[in-house]
Amino acid sequence: MTQTRRLQIVLALNSIVFLCLIKVGFSSHSLSVLAMGGDYLLDSGAILMGLFAIYLRDRSDRNGEKSRATTLVALFNASLLLVLSSSVIFEALLRLSNKAPEISATPVIWVSVIAALVMCFGVYLLNDDESEGDDLHMQSVLLDTLMDSLSAAAIAITATIIMFTHRFLWVDSALAILISAVVIFQALKLLEKIRISLRG
Repeated sequence: MTQTRRLQIVLALNSIVFLCLIKVGFSSHSLSVLAMGGDYLLDSGAILMGLFAIYLRDRSDRNGEKSRATTLVALFNASLLLVLSSSVIFEALLRLSNKAPEISATPVIWVSVIAALVMCFGVYLLNDDESEGDDLHMQSVLLDTLMDSLSAAAIAITATIIMFTHRFLWVDSALAILISAVVIFQALKLLEKIRISLRG
């Protein structure tokens, strides 16, 4: 399967899951689900730009030129992840300093389990060809998809705990902070790779 085709499939999956996450996030008052939904939206935008960058890259390759389009898209993607994750941490800290709202755990569990399974399939698709290991854009999309899968699984576990105990509502905000911190760390690592690539 071509790189473009795999990205198109992952884009479709991201878009569908994003709509589900936003609906459930607002109806259940779950900040972690909304944070994940925002991440999926940015991922979808990055993939769209990446598809265009791949087109430019392939056209440059045919003309014997070297395009940095996919690297620049990876830079934009990583930067957006930093901004979004920082805003989620700020909102989560506000919630922790006040009384956390009641969370409807059941829909959160269902949507996060589905999201985790869908993104696992996305990771499988994106990791299909080891020859693309040096493509920073594909690395950034693969990283986003892997983190989305892990985040969804963690949210499902947290919602299950809340559903059975009817306590620990603060864990939702704490998990949102943890997810965002991991994303920031990975985005910074990717930015370092991009810096080295652009200087090369």
